[in-house]
Amino acid sequence: MNTETATSAVSVKGVRKAFGPTVAVNDVSFDIKAGSVHALLGENGAGKSTLVKLMSGLLQPDTGSISIHGKPVSLTSPRASHAQGIQTAFQEMTLVRDLSVLDNMMLPYAPQGLTGMIRRSHARAAIEKHLGKLGFAVDLDAEVGRLDLALQQKIEIARAIYRNPQILLLDEPTSTLSGGDVDWLGRLIASLKAEGKTIVFISHRMREVRAFCDSLTILRNGQHIMTGSVSEISDGDVIEKIVGRSIAQTFPPRPSDPSAFGEPVLSVRDLKAGNKLESANFDLRKGEILGIAGLQGMGQLDLFLACFGMSEIKSGHLLVDGQRASITSPVDAMRPNISIGLVPEDRKTEGLFLKLNGKTNASIPVIERFAPHGMIRSDLEVAAVRQAFETVEVNERALWTRAGSFSGGNQQKISISKWLVAQSRILLLFDPTRGIDVGTKHELYVMMRDFTNAGGSILFHSTEVPELVHLCDRVLVLYAGRMVAEIAGNKLSEGAIMRPALGHDAPEQGAAA
Repeated sequence: MNTETATSAVSVKGVRKAFGPTVAVNDVSFDIKAGSVHALLGENGAGKSTLVKLMSGLLQPDTGSISIHGKPVSLTSPRASHAQGIQTAFQEMTLVRDLSVLDNMMLPYAPQGLTGMIRRSHARAAIEKHLGKLGFAVDLDAEVGRLDLALQQKIEIARAIYRNPQILLLDEPTSTLSGGDVDWLGRLIASLKAEGKTIVFISHRMREVRAFCDSLTILRNGQHIMTGSVSEISDGDVIEKIVGRSIAQTFPPRPSDPSAFGEPVLSVRDLKAGNKLESANFDLRKGEILGIAGLQGMGQLDLFLACFGMSEIKSGHLLVDGQRASITSPVDAMRPNISIGLVPEDRKTEGLFLKLNGKTNASIPVIERFAPHGMIRSDLEVAAVRQAFETVEVNERALWTRAGSFSGGNQQKISISKWLVAQSRILLLFDPTRGIDVGTKHELYVMMRDFTNAGGSILFHSTEVPELVHLCDRVLVLYAGRMVAEIAGNKLSEGAIMRPALGHDAPEQGAAA
């Protein structure tokens, strides 16, 4: 046994995994040093998730081997992986939405007494202590599906750590986190590393990779491209190795002249909606990308849902093309004279029917348009969807393939394409690049700018502040449910957004917006 293998927590040698004619990973080899934080990078579909599933015991390699702490292992099931000290917090969370937090935390190893009965009180005390140690609190009796995605993700991570792993696999753990929650995860990773744990960190965010990780492995099209130290490679080189080409300008150019924008198409007046939005006033102009910034839970979700008729408007109103509009349901939002489409926070449960093919997902909001005499004209439907797929650069096979079989990036493209099929002129994009690789992000940025250049308008929220800075024409900042700042032009910067987002430049709660 060589020294490198002996000091490796995970050693992957010549691993290949195919699904029919599709080769997910091909002859991949790399080592992860024990007690380190190792990033696994690549575009959606590069093979990262397949490797995570191989290490988690959900899949087995066709050829090659995986060694844990220098010993070849057969990870034939999740239990076999757990027995080797491996735990995984998945991006596509494994929490059971209809069960309580307590029940989810106990799965699948609930403590049992001598009679075989589950010791719930014992588990409750232990889990409360565990969560307190991790630095966050949650009602253990709350139904998981009713909690926001960020809290669900923290529970997913907490459950994996609760099982005391020696090797922790974090699959896109920050895709639903922002601000203080990301800082929380960074502190947690540092603490686990100090205890000698090995962490595999999958992410598309280089800032987090640099902050958290010691080393990295880059995959492309199922092939191993490189493994090395994070400190020895630039962000530009990382991107080029991930996508196989240089992305000279990640963000497409903005219109230099504010006169490029037309009249307001969507206006919000003194809007109070949902549980958190207290007061919002703004105009979204034709041809504009208007950013909405704010830390989690500041009312941005209520705003987007209200504009799509999915959240109760308690006071105030909406105007479309300067005329007061009643949008009380998505049906109202999709009316031809309004034409609003929403890409929601969670594409898996809210944006797509994963078991249906791409064509059906893309056409279902306006299927009646393809049935002029009560019978669906499949030729018209296919032609409209094919054109939308070409615009968002989705492979034509998505027409006939279930949406759940595609990568997260392609799923998001399908989710966006349905509003192109619906001929929406206003897009509400709520964190649309969450969990998407750098190459696909660039494609979406270009698509967004092409959409506005053609006369469309976009209301855009992102948890990644650099996106707001470089992509948006203006940014409005929410704090405590109120619009507290508007930033545009050369004043747009991360600092200019974050100061009011943190309340530093914001009026006191209860003050007028």
